[in-house]
Amino acid sequence: MINIIGTIVLFTMFNSFNAKLIVRLVFILLNMIILALIFGDSRLFFNQVILFVVLIFQVVEMIRYINHTNKELAKFLLAIKHDDFSISFHKSKLGRSFRHLHDSFEEVVHAIQNAKIEKEAQFQYLQMAVNRVNIGIISIENDQDIVLYNSAAKVLLGQNEIKSVELLEEKVPDFIAQLNSIGDEGRKLIELKIAGDSRTLSVDVKSMIMLDKNYKHVTFQDIRGEIEQKEIEAWHKLIRILTHEIMNSITPISSLTETMQSMLEQRENEPPSEKLDEETIQDLRFSLKTIQKRSDGMLTFVDDYRKLTKVAKPKMALTPVRPLLDEIRLLMEPQLKKNDITLVTTVEPDSLKINLDSHLVEQVIINMITNSRHALQGTPGGWIKLKAFYNQIYILEISDNGCGINEKEIKEIFVPFFSTKREGSGIGLSLSKQIMHLHGGNINVKSEVGKGTTFRLSFRGE
Repeated sequence: MINIIGTIVLFTMFNSFNAKLIVRLVFILLNMIILALIFGDSRLFFNQVILFVVLIFQVVEMIRYINHTNKELAKFLLAIKHDDFSISFHKSKLGRSFRHLHDSFEEVVHAIQNAKIEKEAQFQYLQMAVNRVNIGIISIENDQDIVLYNSAAKVLLGQNEIKSVELLEEKVPDFIAQLNSIGDEGRKLIELKIAGDSRTLSVDVKSMIMLDKNYKHVTFQDIRGEIEQKEIEAWHKLIRILTHEIMNSITPISSLTETMQSMLEQRENEPPSEKLDEETIQDLRFSLKTIQKRSDGMLTFVDDYRKLTKVAKPKMALTPVRPLLDEIRLLMEPQLKKNDITLVTTVEPDSLKINLDSHLVEQVIINMITNSRHALQGTPGGWIKLKAFYNQIYILEISDNGCGINEKEIKEIFVPFFSTKREGSGIGLSLSKQIMHLHGGNINVKSEVGKGTTFRLSFRGE
């Protein structure tokens, strides 16, 4: 018995979970031994009842003590759940054997706290950066809640903080209607009137799914100023070219008319039979022919301008590309062979189809081939390649190994009536660009002097 008591005291001195657990087990064991020794003795019935009650209490208390660990763990998890970083585990009564666990708990809590602070700092930095951007940004969650609405968006839409699509639709219905017409992905130019001020917005919509939530990101900016500036520049170029062409025709007409009038005035006092001699008639006839020629040139110029401004709307149809290029090859090949030029067509895959107006696009390609033919004059082993393929968008390329286009001219070749050829009208490339825009596509050129030129016709991948 003395040895048992000494052991209990020794374990008690070590304030540890294991020692306290063993002490409780020892007392439960002692209680059970004593209860067993007096069990059945009617004289000690009340002692048996008391010991049995004490045994129950000991078992319950030991279970409570053991569950204290679970309580500590539950406290730790609840602290994380509710972002309670003020919790401390230093005052726990579980003993020194759990000190490392408590330290780990606090390290985890501090790490989560630091991560949350860092995340908040990053969010604030992102908010500041987004608000400093001059492009309107709106992020919509599940087509209902607006989770991001920067300062530029407030200015462009004339609305302060908006938290829901429903409220934004109430304030700016035209904007939401245009967004709905774009869908989940796409770009569009839209016209809006905000507080009586007209705005041309370039809108870009992207969608993504994150954490089982659908997000639609909308970016937009007012490009009315840029469009107006480009329009002014285009008008200046057009007026400069129109003035140049008109002056080239009007100046000789005016000069010749003045000359003819002078010739007639000099002979006003002459006898009727001598007023118009053969030389004078020849001069007048020459002047009239020149005037007629320049007038015809003016009529041709005006007719070209009319063609440029009245391009028919494309009749779109899903068209096989191979037959289209084969028809163009049969049409152009005889003329190209006379100039010793090889025409090669490639379609990848051979069954490629593009949604286009075959007649208008054929006109564009023929114009490109004609330009290449002029660029290949005097070039031995000349070739022209037509290539069609799909790379996220549909592409038709017209390449040659001709003389190329210098950097200065390449910036002007799409300007109406600008031509590098002496006999050129200057409307072919302008007309081609307009046709491609009507198709919702684009035309680009890449060229290097002495190394050839490549025109690329791009069509939407629909």
